[in-house]
Amino acid sequence: MRMIALLACMAATACANPQQDAPAAAEPLPAVPAAGLACAAESVQYAIGQKSSPELGSKLVKESGSASLRCMPPRSAATMDYRADRLNVHYNDDMIITRINCG
Repeated sequence: MRMIALLACMAATACANPQQDAPAAAEPLPAVPAAGLACAAESVQYAIGQKSSPELGSKLVKESGSASLRCMPPRSAATMDYRADRLNVHYNDDMIITRINCG
């Protein structure tokens, strides 16, 4: 009989939601990378409408101050992680740049 009472008690408390103090949330990390590099896409907007090429990509990375370049062809999948030091160059089927942004 004691065993049944003990099991009933355990079953009842297993569904309970004891309120505990949640651990303090960690402060979010800053979006700017440690190296101090940050993307400035507004400085390279002139390239919209131009044909994409490796040479132009290198120039855009240098002029925007970004640490990396991500080329975004049409209908492609991309990760949603945000990187403040990455320049994204979107282009269409004809390799014409349609959008430039950071992330």
